[in-house]
Amino acid sequence: MTDQIADHYLKILSAIGEDTTRDGLKDTPQRAAKAFKYLTKGYDQSLDEVVNGAIFESDNDEMVIVRDIELYSMCEHHLLPFIGKAHVAYIPTGKVIGLSKIARIVDMFARRLQIQEQLTKQIADSIMSVTGARGVGVIVEAKHMCMMMRGVEKQNSSMTTSMMTGLFRTDPRTRSEFLKLTNR
Repeated sequence: MTDQIADHYLKILSAIGEDTTRDGLKDTPQRAAKAFKYLTKGYDQSLDEVVNGAIFESDNDEMVIVRDIELYSMCEHHLLPFIGKAHVAYIPTGKVIGLSKIARIVDMFARRLQIQEQLTKQIADSIMSVTGARGVGVIVEAKHMCMMMRGVEKQNSSMTTSMMTGLFRTDPRTRSEFLKLTNR
């Protein structure tokens, strides 16, 4: 599949008028194809593989928060990156998830062609699904190159999306605690 993607990159470079035989571009189609494959590796992952059984019994029933999870994704509309961070919280009901698995879930969905709104929902739904939590809160903040490099060219704008389920949606105190602890 990488060779097929590389062939398309070669055609794109030719179409914009580049000399694809010049020194700096000789291997670019293959490098770009490998990079694109890496940037979209989330398609080759499943939630079960990512979690890998790292769900543990726990009598904790207080909010668990992982803040500032770096994320790198690509806008499905322009194939340009958006870069930011996710804050994920959940309230356990007898089960907790391994800490690194939360970051891996964020990465799995971020490494697909995306819109930020959908990414936020996918993270929340997945954490809820694997933990059976009483609620999940997710906030994603990102800067979008499609808005910075082209179009309106606004360098300092960022987008914030949130998804609240369970107690984060129904209990104002829970929502408020989450927002306070993530400095919102």
